[in-house]
Amino acid sequence: MISLRKKESGFTIVELLIVIVVIGILAALVVTTFSGIQRKARDSERQTDINAIHSQVEAYHAQNGKYPTNANLDTDSFVTTTLKGLDISALQDPKGTSNDLAAAAAANVYSYVETPTGCDNTTTDCTGYTLTATLEGGGTYTKTSLN
Repeated sequence: MISLRKKESGFTIVELLIVIVVIGILAALVVTTFSGIQRKARDSERQTDINAIHSQVEAYHAQNGKYPTNANLDTDSFVTTTLKGLDISALQDPKGTSNDLAAAAAANVYSYVETPTGCDNTTTDCTGYTLTATLEGGGTYTKTSLN
């Protein structure tokens, strides 16, 4: 017996909706994972930058017997001529807009606090410091002077 009904092939609306939902779930997983990887990469860059600044400031101390002031480190000419091993971009947080170091820990900027408070290396030498980066994953990464 021959059927007069023409058989149509294709997907039902339910099948299409299931495929769309599965693709949406996979896309959400990829975006979430990717943003977490980016955050970890920026935190790793922050730690690398702080370590680079720390080593150059310690080298400065070994040569001069004192640590630079925050104002010194905020001067590009001081950094490029005195701290020759430090790339000026290491002073800028990955999400920051300036390479100036803050006087207190804050998000998207590195901080450099010299001790004693108010030292200027003319009347009072800076004998210590604390470098800090605020991490996106939570917490801070800190390096202090070796002396």
